[in-house]
Amino acid sequence: MKQMPDTSRPLRIGTRGSVLALAQAHETRDRLMAAHSLPADAFQIVAIKTTGDRVTDRPLKEIGGKGLFTREIEEALAEGVIDIAVHSMKDMPTLQPDRLVIDCFLPREDVRDAFVSPHVGSIAELPQGAVVGSSSLRRRAQLAHRRPDLQLVEFRGNVQTRMRKLDDGVAVATFLAMAGLNRLNMADVARSAIDPAEMLPAVAQGAIGIERRQDDRVVETLLAAINDSETQHRILAERAFLARLDGSCQTPIAGLAEISGNTLTLRGEILRPDGSAVVAAMREGAVADGSAMGDDLAQELLARAGPGFMDV
Repeated sequence: MKQMPDTSRPLRIGTRGSVLALAQAHETRDRLMAAHSLPADAFQIVAIKTTGDRVTDRPLKEIGGKGLFTREIEEALAEGVIDIAVHSMKDMPTLQPDRLVIDCFLPREDVRDAFVSPHVGSIAELPQGAVVGSSSLRRRAQLAHRRPDLQLVEFRGNVQTRMRKLDDGVAVATFLAMAGLNRLNMADVARSAIDPAEMLPAVAQGAIGIERRQDDRVVETLLAAINDSETQHRILAERAFLARLDGSCQTPIAGLAEISGNTLTLRGEILRPDGSAVVAAMREGAVADGSAMGDDLAQELLARAGPGFMDV
């Protein structure tokens, strides 16, 4: 963009077309409107269908892992079809395309996983041998580690689809992110929110990142006004951890950075896909050193786990 957006030249906000993705795009628009005193029609929300949205009947690991929910959106951004892209950061590969950058993050939502079941209140209350559905290798590995008696099945789809599968008896329980439920005003769907000490969340869970073209200075200025610096520091630490591990949708990895005052605490773990072993550790240090801490923590876990630990 060469000028501030207005009704004749609106800022085009690219997003996936799911109900949750659209809610995140509207939150981004509303924050930009408030920060710059702009009207709603100075923005246009552009829904883009991604590979991950089109292919819903196969596990993510079979169709390419991370990037499935972002590739087409990033192509539209690079080609100038849209001006910014709104992403759930846990879907984002650690390597970004040339000339694209993410340096704006909205305030982070609840990072916890939600336990969802029509009849059961928590993981501990699941009957012996119960069928539990999840598309997340991380959640499945964590659950298998804690409850090897459970039967774990693939479970994809939006909130409504997953709830319908539970009602149909495909599984007794599943998991969602509390962040998504909160953004959809559906927190009551969760039977309980799982403490991160019990189930460490996915890297960047609950965080929205906004991607732009690196040379677009007008958009850079627009986004700088809504960037949440605490979220940014936390996500940079977590993604440095993930990058060193070369994490994808095919590897069970969990990580969470938290900030208190000037101190950042980063916890991370890697698991065998079958849940038979887990290696975990933490780092604590200055907020500004978060990325270095993430890299260092990952190197420790890799050294302790040994070669082939996360092989499927």
